Amino acid sequence: MTTVKDRPSNFQLPLHNEPAFRKIREAKDYASTQALAAGSLAMGTGGVIHPLGWLIFGLAYKPLVVTQKLARLEKLGTSIFHEFENQGVQVFPTLPVENNNPIDLFVRFPQTTHLFISIRSKGDREIVYNESREVLQVKRKDKNGLKLWKPCPLIELADYEKWLNKNRDKFLMSSREAQKTPTAKVLVLWPPTKASPNHKEHLYTEIGSMKILVLRRKGSAFVIPESETTEFVKNWLAKYT
Repeated sequence: MTTVKDRPSNFQLPLHNEPAFRKIREAKDYASTQALAAGSLAMGTGGVIHPLGWLIFGLAYKPLVVTQKLARLEKLGTSIFHEFENQGVQVFPTLPVENNNPIDLFVRFPQTTHLFISIRSKGDREIVYNESREVLQVKRKDKNGLKLWKPCPLIELADYEKWLNKNRDKFLMSSREAQKTPTAKVLVLWPPTKASPNHKEHLYTEIGSMKILVLRRKGSAFVIPESETTEFVKNWLAKYT
């Protein structure tokens, strides 16, 4: 097993903290100044992807929403980094995961706790949890009926945890830290998307001073609005420090 003591001299963690968010800002600026055609990221480059295109392409999102997605990643990621920088936080954005959407934010407090954060939006709609089927559904405000949320972000979050166990060497992480460290899987709903207020009381738990919706699908995941993310991280971290 590779350890900090015997790590290779050229070992580098995946891009994280301020250097990562600087790259996101550059990619966001580039994307916003280009007329990105749906299905093409190489416009005006003679078929060659811009040097920053690796980040845009790696996000695996439709070109029309790339700039918006990058802005959300930058806003949320930098707010977490700045809030907990003095506590040694490592914030890794857009970690690629095979056969899955990238991990939006992997937040690591080494040897203390980890958080996987997925940032999702469904427009001006409410999210409803069907407890008997353990599925998320989307409800339009102006229409009746519910539609399954595919791919299910709860399943993705569970897969991210498995991915970390298999890829812990990327972070020079021991098997004990990867498997035993308290981990929170968090679905962040970006406004105007929000969770339905009609979920049953037993689906909520208290983390510090916060009352949080907890949903089960291949494990448990917390569901919070974007505005409460930093406060949630603060309360979660307080449990283990």
